[in-house]
Amino acid sequence: VQLQAFGGGLVQAGGSLRLSCAASGSVSSIIAMGWYRQAPGKQRELVASIHSGGTTSYANFVKGRFTISRDSAKNTLYLQMNSLKPEDTAVYSCAAQLGALLRWGQGTQVTVSS
Repeated sequence: VQLQAFGGGLVQAGGSLRLSCAASGSVSSIIAMGWYRQAPGKQRELVASIHSGGTTSYANFVKGRFTISRDSAKNTLYLQMNSLKPEDTAVYSCAAQLGALLRWGQGTQVTVSS
């Protein structure tokens, strides 16, 4: 499975961005997908995930602001980010779980200015 994320950029606080992650290859083997982020000097953290059955999960710091979704026909994962805050600034990466293996896509930079 190969993953390609895009959609990052610079936005003012309170603004919105939508990230996309296109999956290719053996996508039928994907159990779950998620978005992670890593800010400078901080550990990578899970932002949101979606199981193949459709169940979603969110980190407390994005609940009510971010929405994870997928388009199975396009093999694409999305992260709609609203009400962005400067502390949301990070490199966002998508990942796919295949059994015990986690496959990563490249990151996309999200910068939120105050």
